[in-house]
Amino acid sequence: MEYMFASGFFGTRAPFFMDLVTLIVILLPFLVAIAIQFARNYNYNLHSKVQIIIFIFSVIVLGYFEYGVRLGGGFEGYIKDSGANYTYALVILITHIIISTITLGFWVNTIVQAINDKKHKLLFGLHSASHKKAGIRTFFGIVLTSLSGLWVYLLLFVY
Repeated sequence: MEYMFASGFFGTRAPFFMDLVTLIVILLPFLVAIAIQFARNYNYNLHSKVQIIIFIFSVIVLGYFEYGVRLGGGFEGYIKDSGANYTYALVILITHIIISTITLGFWVNTIVQAINDKKHKLLFGLHSASHKKAGIRTFFGIVLTSLSGLWVYLLLFVY
């Protein structure tokens, strides 16, 4: 696992794993938007499969990220080389964690509810409007998670 802590590819102080995770987090809203487009084009089965694949992949990436952060010394290990104000960076990190945790809950709920609704033949009908609303809320959370994650990255590894 030494490769995780080799120099990253963005040309910052960040290790490889952090650059990789940040790239994925930046791309995540675009990947989810593609999956949403499948639903807009009435390809509901592909929409469902792609959303679940993106979700599972994201959870795996989150685990990889957490593993790397813990081995790398956590927030304390990364903030020490940053020029950012400690308290400010910590507030942004906590905000990011709150946003991403709430978003993960929304995302899990949206997927579980969709699976149950589909099983009971309520999707593509009676519950479609509530699913769409939950999907929009989840997508908004994913965008905020992406932006706040990028902000944390910039504070820790660029400034």
